[in-house]
Amino acid sequence: MICRSSRTVNLLDTQIGLVEAEEGIAIIPSFGLPACRNRRVAMSELVYPTVNLEFYEISSRGKKMPEDAAEFSAFLKKYIARWVGEAGAL
Repeated sequence: MICRSSRTVNLLDTQIGLVEAEEGIAIIPSFGLPACRNRRVAMSELVYPTVNLEFYEISSRGKKMPEDAAEFSAFLKKYIARWVGEAGAL
């Protein structure tokens, strides 16, 4: 978020609100687009430069992941790898 007063904000709704109030501009991930639908902001996809988004799996350090969650995680990793391969993204 680039803001006139040089402050940094992390909350997506705050970023959108500041843009709507003409206090700056923001670059947000695509999952934030639904939050922009009923706001007075213009949205445009960034195509150059291409931006890679990294995903991380997080879990509790002191607790083993439940079996169902571990199975879903394994499925999701395989699915994403296959989808990326088919899309030619790698």
